This record gives sequence, C-alpha cells and structure tokens, in this order.
Amino acid sequence: MSQAEDRQADLGPAREPDARGDLLFIAIAAAVLLVIISFNALNLLDEWKRAGRTLELWEPMVWEGSSGLVLLSISPLVLALVRRVWPIDPPYLPKLGIHLLAACGVSLIHVVAIGAIRWTVYAALNRRYDAFGPLGDWPYELRKDLLVYAAIVAIYVAWRRLRARPQAAAASPDVLEVRDGARRHFVPLADVVWVEAAGNYVELHRGGAGLLHRASLAEMERRLQTAGFVRIHRSRLVRREAVAAVESKPTGDFLVRLRDGRELAGSRRFRRPLLAD
Repeated sequence: MSQAEDRQADLGPAREPDARGDLLFIAIAAAVLLVIISFNALNLLDEWKRAGRTLELWEPMVWEGSSGLVLLSISPLVLALVRRVWPIDPPYLPKLGIHLLAACGVSLIHVVAIGAIRWTVYAALNRRYDAFGPLGDWPYELRKDLLVYAAIVAIYVAWRRLRARPQAAAASPDVLEVRDGARRHFVPLADVVWVEAAGNYVELHRGGAGLLHRASLAEMERRLQTAGFVRIHRSRLVRREAVAAVESKPTGDFLVRLRDGRELAGSRRFRRPLLAD
C-alpha cells in the first residue's frame, strides 16, 4: 500500500460530515473575531487621534464589523469546500489551484459586500461612503484575504483532525461502525471473513452480501491486525481462521480456499505472512 493511501486512511474520519463540530468551529471563530474587531477599531481610533484627525467610534466598528460579518457569512461555504477538496491529501497542486481560485473569489465577494454594507449604514445616518472604495483597493484587500483564507483552512483542518481522534479512540475494538447514508451498521469483527479494496472504500465480506465502508485498506489492516487478519494481496485481507487451505501456483502466487468453499487469489509478496505461525 502506498504512502498516499496510508495518509488517506489517517485523514478519512476528519473529512466526514460533522455539522455540530462545524457550528462550534464557526461560533468560536465568531467570538475570536469579535475580540479582534474591537481591538482593531480601538487601534484605528487611536491612530486617527494621533494623526490629528476626527473619527467617531461607530465608524471603525462599522468598517471592521462589516468585514467580519461577511467573512463569517462565507465561512460555511469555505468549510464545505475544504472537506470536499481536502488540502493535505494528494494530488496537492490541483487542490492548491482550486483553493487559490476560491480564495480570490472569497476576496472579491468580501470587498463588494463590505462596500455595500458600509454604504447602507452611512446612508442611514445621512453620511457619505463610497461603496466602490474597497473594490478600488482590491489588490491591497486581496493580500490580506489570501492570508485569512489560508488561516481558516489550516485551522479548520487541524480542528477536524483533533475532533476525529477521540471518535476513533472511543470506537469499540470488536465492532466496526459502518455508515450508509443516514443509517449506521454496527458490524462485529468476528463476522467479517475478508476485506477487499474498492476505490475509496473497502468491501466487508461476511457470510452474505458485502458491505461498503469508507476507509482505505491500510486503515483496515491496522484496525484488524489484532483480530487475526492478514494481508494476502495488495487489495485484500483475510481472517486467518477462515482459511481452510492454501494452494501454490507455478508463478509463486497462491490460491486461498476458505472454509465456506469460496476462493481468493493471493500474491506471492504476501505468502510468507499468511503462512507464518
């Protein structure tokens, strides 16, 4: 199994939907943003006073608050894109390009929206504000927005991975939780005879029909090692107790005959682990 597949196994749980976790992430971000907005507004007020210019407190609060409000409004879309285009999972360059385009789009929406919000507030107070002013300063705003976008992505990825670890640690070692849309199946590991790779999934073969589970074979190999499973092929694991016979082929490959009569092809690369005591 390649290193890329091993990484995907580790990252898989972090990419699963977690609406409650995302809401908590946005709530924490909003609280932090409120503190930052307050400090930035006070700093602007102080800078203007030092420069001998008059500035009312509500103005920097509107400037900073409109920016924070727009970024918070866009954040669910950004989080959804991060889950779909997971940035630390290969291929890296195409995903970097997608996120770069997304960051530019977010920045453009940001400058247009804050101009509209600020113009509306100023007009309500019989004051004048150029709604296209932020758009005219887009190169300056874009540099800041690229950093903000990168920070959101990095923190969100770390957040999802941290939330995924306790869930994985709390899972029962004898039962595998398999999600099928809104349904969840709890499969006793003792019922699984062999596991086969199926793209981004693995197929769990029991006595009856197979069951798809979103995980890599590398992840399943680590999970099932202590349950008596052994790899017989780059895309296949089998429970050692379910093997009735092993038939060698002239090529060095082999055929595994299970106790229920079914047969599985094995690769010579994995012959020794299967036959080891």
